[in-house]
Amino acid sequence: MATTSDRPPARPVTLTEERYRSIRELSEQLVAPLSDADATLQSMPDASPAKWHLAHTTWFFETFVLRDNCPGYRLFNESWPFLFNSYYEAEGPRHARPMRGMLSRPSLKDVLAYRRHVDSYVERVLGRADLATLIELGLNHEQQHQELLLTDLKHALSLNPLKPAYSAPVRRPTARGSSGWHTCEGGVMRVGHAGEGFAFDNEGPSHEVVVEPFALASGLVTNQEWADFIADGGYRDPSLWLSDGWAWVQASAIDAPLYWREDEAFTLAGMQHREPDAPVTHVSFYEADAFATWAGHRLPTEFEWETAARGHDPAGGVQLDEAAAVHPSGSQSLFGDGWQWTRSAYLPYPRFRPAAGAVGEYNGKFMSGQCVLKGASCATPRGHARATYRNFFPPEKRWQFTGVRLAKDL
Repeated sequence: MATTSDRPPARPVTLTEERYRSIRELSEQLVAPLSDADATLQSMPDASPAKWHLAHTTWFFETFVLRDNCPGYRLFNESWPFLFNSYYEAEGPRHARPMRGMLSRPSLKDVLAYRRHVDSYVERVLGRADLATLIELGLNHEQQHQELLLTDLKHALSLNPLKPAYSAPVRRPTARGSSGWHTCEGGVMRVGHAGEGFAFDNEGPSHEVVVEPFALASGLVTNQEWADFIADGGYRDPSLWLSDGWAWVQASAIDAPLYWREDEAFTLAGMQHREPDAPVTHVSFYEADAFATWAGHRLPTEFEWETAARGHDPAGGVQLDEAAAVHPSGSQSLFGDGWQWTRSAYLPYPRFRPAAGAVGEYNGKFMSGQCVLKGASCATPRGHARATYRNFFPPEKRWQFTGVRLAKDL
């Protein structure tokens, strides 16, 4: 056995290595409380098992960073790309998305071994300038899946009659929603990402838009305000709803936000008392728009929101710092607690062009039939968001931590 003096000096850990390791380790911390059965659950086609999220993010690094760029690298298992490709048509056929919960094998233990294998090779190429953009994309991709892992798991556990807790409740002071407004005089504004730092391709190119004078609410809509909307017949009044929204409410028998049960709500800490001053979450675009109409206001455009967010700390508010029960509690930040629906359709910016190859399928091909959300949620890894970030979901979806911030004309 080598003594300490016999061992070669440890190679200094670079900032890139630290970032890579911390993000990859967080994913594994998030699944630490789960059994193999927990990690295999898939409650609906929109969701994926926790185990699949771990494997898919690893497949991303193996496919786009290692496979063609690391001499001598061999796939961990030649059958697994079929299992863990998500929607990349250029990468060939794949296991059907609604059937991911049928993958009892490979086991969670096997998936964790896959991650260790791929990590050992990625760390060898972290210093290569030609791979820096792909590795950074992979890290941001993994952070997106960390949030999805939590929201998908929450939905799955909510369907268990025992209402099990993922982890112990974390008690945070609940801030009362502010009734103030951020005002903006409007004008010709430059929006979209420009300059240094990472951004997804859908955040650019930067371009100019005309923004009329407006005001953005200082706080998110609260549970109590939503309860008042319900008590006033908000879910029964068709005059408040868009036509598609009213059809959705009727067909799906919607009468409250997802997970509400009387004065309680299901959380990742199990059933908990619903705090009246906490931000409402798990509402659809249709519900957000109907509430805004009921309140005498409207939803902001994505460009209004981005304009108002200038100068605000994107790492502020309630966001994910570690593997813990996730619950919004309110703050005066424009970021955190819940993703905020805008009235903007998710469309390409002027001069947008997807990247060449399979990675070009990341965002561009979804630019139809979806709405833009801004900010960040209590399940968003802190440091992942920015003012130009464009989250997007179809208007009826609400299993994510989605909330409402009102806007008005001036």
